[in-house]
Amino acid sequence: MTPDEASDRLNTILAHLWMIRTFLKHAEEMQEDAELMEVPRMLFDAIRAAEPARERGDTAEFLHRLRGKLPKIRRVAELFTREHKRVSDHTNYQMAATSLNGCVRQMEEIFAALKNHPPPKPT
Repeated sequence: MTPDEASDRLNTILAHLWMIRTFLKHAEEMQEDAELMEVPRMLFDAIRAAEPARERGDTAEFLHRLRGKLPKIRRVAELFTREHKRVSDHTNYQMAATSLNGCVRQMEEIFAALKNHPPPKPT
């Protein structure tokens, strides 16, 4: 996978993460749980951190920033999966957990595929 292909795929995943973030941020059940509110905040931070590089067309910087944010995204995905039942076990929350974990897996796969075609160092 080339860096440009990876960037395109990751941008789609970020759009999906944004929708998960929006659902969780506005869900009434989440509002009183400070620990779980870290999930939409972290997703916001990760997406916004990479956005300027993507908008500039700086693929190397975009990939570098997202690779750096992946451990934090993984951490909040694990947190949400483990703890969401505290606020609700409704299907919407189950699907949000599944989607969040699916995004993490896809990001890991994309970065693993890039090892065969590493991007240039960010400038």
